[in-house]
Amino acid sequence: MNKDKQGWNQFRRIRLDRKALARRARRIEGTTRRHAHRFIIRRIQNVRAVRRQITLWLTMMGFIIAGLGLQWMWGQSNYMVSARQGGGSYVEASLGPITTLNPLYISSSAEATVGRLVFSSLYDYDETGSLHQDIAASLQVDSTGKQYTIKLRPNVTWHDGAPLTAKDIVFTINLIKNPLSRSSLRINWLDVSVQAIDATTVQFSLPTVYAAFPYALTFPVLPEHILSSVSPGAVRENIFSQSPVGSGPFRFKSLQSADVLTGTRRVTLEANKNYYRGQPKLDRFEVQAYTSEEAILSALKSGEVNGAADISIASRSQIPNSYTVAPQSLDSGVYLLLNTTHPVLRDGKVRKALQYATDTEAIRARLGEGTLSLDSPFIDGQLTGADIPHAPKTDLTKAKALLDEAGWKAEGSYRVKDGKPLELNITTTKSSEYGVVLKEIVRQWQALGIKVNTRTVDTATVSSTFVQDTLQGRNFDVLLYQLSIGADPDVYAYWHSSQAGPSGYNFTSYSNKTADASLASARSRLEPDLRNAKYKQFARQWIEDAPAIGLYQPVAEYVSNKNAQTVRSNAKLVTSTDRLSTVIYWTVESDMVYKTP
Repeated sequence: MNKDKQGWNQFRRIRLDRKALARRARRIEGTTRRHAHRFIIRRIQNVRAVRRQITLWLTMMGFIIAGLGLQWMWGQSNYMVSARQGGGSYVEASLGPITTLNPLYISSSAEATVGRLVFSSLYDYDETGSLHQDIAASLQVDSTGKQYTIKLRPNVTWHDGAPLTAKDIVFTINLIKNPLSRSSLRINWLDVSVQAIDATTVQFSLPTVYAAFPYALTFPVLPEHILSSVSPGAVRENIFSQSPVGSGPFRFKSLQSADVLTGTRRVTLEANKNYYRGQPKLDRFEVQAYTSEEAILSALKSGEVNGAADISIASRSQIPNSYTVAPQSLDSGVYLLLNTTHPVLRDGKVRKALQYATDTEAIRARLGEGTLSLDSPFIDGQLTGADIPHAPKTDLTKAKALLDEAGWKAEGSYRVKDGKPLELNITTTKSSEYGVVLKEIVRQWQALGIKVNTRTVDTATVSSTFVQDTLQGRNFDVLLYQLSIGADPDVYAYWHSSQAGPSGYNFTSYSNKTADASLASARSRLEPDLRNAKYKQFARQWIEDAPAIGLYQPVAEYVSNKNAQTVRSNAKLVTSTDRLSTVIYWTVESDMVYKTP
């Protein structure tokens, strides 16, 4: 116990030596400084010493990497090139509806597109508006000019593998001519007979010389081995109309309702690997039918389609910048068709007054830059020479004087005759383009003292009866409508008095003996100069009688993704579907490939 106390007392006697503690602290501090200088400061100084070498080394590495990049780019530019690649799907929007896929009964743009992709013709049009051979290999005309003998390509097959022969041509023409089939093409073939000479030779016999007959050979050919057992009266409703078999560049795969609420339908087609012109580069082609131009524009903005037809020049500003726009003129004309059987419009002075009062230049300005002029029954370039007839220039004073002569006197806001106002109804089909045109015409005619009413028909609905009621029934006063004129100036169907019945295309019921004689003579002569002279004579009479007012030549705005290669700009098309003449070369993909020597 005493020893413990003694040990504890020893600790109590320890004194804190502050000087010794300070010396030890200074010793530790000095040691720390020496180590910091040796292991940190000296090494930092070494880095500073070699900083220039490091910077130079990094710069050299940068130059080497940049050089390699430039060499790679130079190699690509000299030895590689971007090339279009096959494969992929192309989705195109167009105006519907789609009620049939039988090309003899098409009534909408979407149906016509599918028909052009699935079926072949003896002849078709290219992107320059020129007629050339499709499944025809050669054509010979006999000395009378009334017999045409055509040899077919030997390697054409239907999508089911069966060979396409002259029997298919004969079957198609006879089906068209049969009244039970109810084809709108029937009127063009009534007096034409056709026979198969052998499997690859077909012969057409005409009752008289018809200069434009080769242009009639663009009809779609149907398969005899599939439809011969179907009654002509049942062909339209046959399953073939929903699941067709053709011989064109694409074969039918499916028809689906893409959106029940909007009525959008989709036709999916696959590349025909045995196509006689070569397999298309695209694997698939889808046609989506929309009920309005607004719906098509919406599909473009949402990116659900690669391209679109049926966009009017008036809607050009609404097309997204991510797309390429290719304007293409059509061999058609937009007219104000005047029903010459109407109590007011049967008076030639009233029709001439409307002709003078309609400022077509102002209408084209409303539509936008690029709209082409048209003031006769022919498109620009179909008549040649220095004395080509043209409609008179706008003159509101002359228009008013003509109405005065016709007994329509100005009283207040409108012109009146026998106590009744001068009132006209203008009918047209629904489109943004026609909406712009209609608004301008109403403004111009109201300035003349005419009470103008308008009626717009939506032809995109399945229940539309526009053809039966308005066209065939001639149920209109004035019709704002587009007439397909074609590559040949033969407009007999639109203006000859024999075509004024319900089944004909003379919608205005125009009748003039001089005009009839000129039209009949021009189509029966093969000499270009004589035909040109006859058509000039007809145009003068047509302008004088004014059964219609030519407004403009339409331009189709084809829209496609910038990464897609489709139609070319400023093409000259007979119809909108002729954009598909080069469809086997369309692509949606590209890649870098080495150049070949």
